[in-house]
Amino acid sequence: MPNHVHVVAEMLDGHSLSAVVKSWKSFTSRQANARLRRIGQFWGTDYFDRYMRNEDHLQRTVEYVESNPVKAGLVDKASDWLRSSASYGARTSKSAL
Repeated sequence: MPNHVHVVAEMLDGHSLSAVVKSWKSFTSRQANARLRRIGQFWGTDYFDRYMRNEDHLQRTVEYVESNPVKAGLVDKASDWLRSSASYGARTSKSAL
């Protein structure tokens, strides 16, 4: 997306979501600002998270995330978005996962 990202992640014991998001945002903002030859805040200060209640909720969430670039008009099909698990699944057989 041009102004946000979607991530589905499972937290490991001893790692908080807030610490992981802070680390992602810190690293990616430095990289993006360097490439864009700019300084200053890159990401918004907050983030939105959602607890997955069950496998069905998780599956629906993954489908939503994978379809988001299509809804945004960035690609014609989800597997065309190269930074997505949808593209990974299209290039890799399910038995290899």
